[in-house]
Parts: sequence; C-alpha cells; structure tokens
Amino acid sequence: MAPGWAMPVPHPAAPGAGVLRLWLRDPLELHAASALVMEARSHRVLLRKNASVVRPIASLTKLMTAEVVLDAHQPMNQWITITRADIDTLKWSESRLRPGMRFTRAKLLQLALMSSENRAAHALARHYPGGLAACIRAMNLRARRLGMLHTRFVDPTGLSPSNRSDAHDLALLVDSATAYPVIRDDTTHVATVVQSQGLTLPYRNSDHLLYGGGWHMVVSKTGFINEAGHCLAFDAVLRGRQVVVVLLDSWGPYNQFVDAMQIRDWLREQSPQQWAQLRWRAPPLH
Repeated sequence: MAPGWAMPVPHPAAPGAGVLRLWLRDPLELHAASALVMEARSHRVLLRKNASVVRPIASLTKLMTAEVVLDAHQPMNQWITITRADIDTLKWSESRLRPGMRFTRAKLLQLALMSSENRAAHALARHYPGGLAACIRAMNLRARRLGMLHTRFVDPTGLSPSNRSDAHDLALLVDSATAYPVIRDDTTHVATVVQSQGLTLPYRNSDHLLYGGGWHMVVSKTGFINEAGHCLAFDAVLRGRQVVVVLLDSWGPYNQFVDAMQIRDWLREQSPQQWAQLRWRAPPLH
C-alpha cells in the first residue's frame, strides 16, 4: 500500500460496484509527486497523494499575492510603472515588460494571474501599502488565517524555491480565491493584448485546460521553477460537480495537464450512486 493515498474506487469483493473504499494504491499513476482532489462545497477529500509533503510552489504563489492586493482595496485604475527593481535577479526569468512601461493595477493583476508575468506580480507587491515587505507579511498572515499552517512566502512571484506549501494548504488557497470575482475572471481569461512604449504585446493563458478538456474552470493557476517542477491548481465544475484539484511537482512540461485529464475521466466514471458514496465516505479536509 502506498502511504498517503486516499482514492475511492469500486470494492472488488463487495456485492455491488457502488461500494467504495478509500485507502488503495494509486490506480491513476499520476505524474505529480503530490496531488489532492477535494469537493469544493463539503471540503471532503476525494483523492490524496502525499498531500502533506511541503514543496516549492512556484507561481501558485500569485494566487495569494492577488488576494492580499485585492484586500488592500487600492484603486484598480491607478497607473504603476515597471522599474528595474521588478527585474528578476534570482532566476533571470524572461519578461516582455520593460522598465518604464506603465499599466493599471488591474492590467498588471491580469497579466500576473493569466500569464504568470513575474514583473507584473512584483510591481503589484512593490506598490502594496507599506511596500514589498508589507505585502509578503500580509501573504503569510492570510495563510495563517486560512489555516495554511505548512505554508511560507518569501516573495510575491514564486520564483524563490523558499515559497513552500503542500497540496492540503493549496486546496484551501484555491477555495479561498473563488470568492474573488477578479481572480476568477483573470485566471480563466484566455488571452489579452497590452500596449506600451509603442509595442503591442499579446499574452495567452498558461493553463492549457482552458482551451478544451471538459472542465469548466472557476479559478486556475499554473506554476513552474526547476525546484518545484510543473504545478497546477484549479477549482472547476465537471458535470455539475465542483472540485478543487492541486497537482505539484509533475515531471515533464505537460504532464500536469495529463494528470488533470485522468482525474476528469475518473470523476466522469462515477455513477450518481458512486458519487454519493464517495462523498459520504471521503474524509473532510483538516
């Protein structure tokens, strides 16, 4: 038996296919090192793999950055200038936002959430009341308030591998993010175009599930740095069932989306009777 797994499947010895049990080996063979699927309304865990292992979380960080920025209630139409302070000197990640470019707070938030634009996220945090350090303090304080007891933030972008959490805590973060209409809209927006300094810059969403796949996305965020691997966290509706999915440290550039499709197919296979038993037998997230 693989420790850390909770997975409802038909019990082969039971007198009916609708009878489920939770603790079995991983029949999906997910690529992700950690995974969690939770029913959104009840917070009952439907699938768990190494959900309490703390790992770097890359740009999933930006969900928390967005929450504290929105909670500060600063004017969304305020113009913010990208400066050299927003250049990543840790990973030297690429960005098309040059120092001197100006955007509204609303547009920077959209770029940070939709396309994981790191300079946009850093500029937002730099303009948080009290500055960058105050923004990071607010992120950690909100994590504690949400019950994310194994989470730590040291930067607003996720470029630092010291931004760490586990699948359990991130499910709480995704669930919290659904309460913000701006986060719902920006994380599921497919594409946008920005103009500055005579340049026209097209951006597309980094979540390939938005371009097809059967999920109706409510909130979605991708992430990647070498230390974190490929990460994906989302809240979505599938055939009327709303679930939160967290996938961490998936090897290969697209396997996090493959994992999501495997989870989709598994959920689709559950009959109404199986789904009712799945919910009834599944443990709550705590």
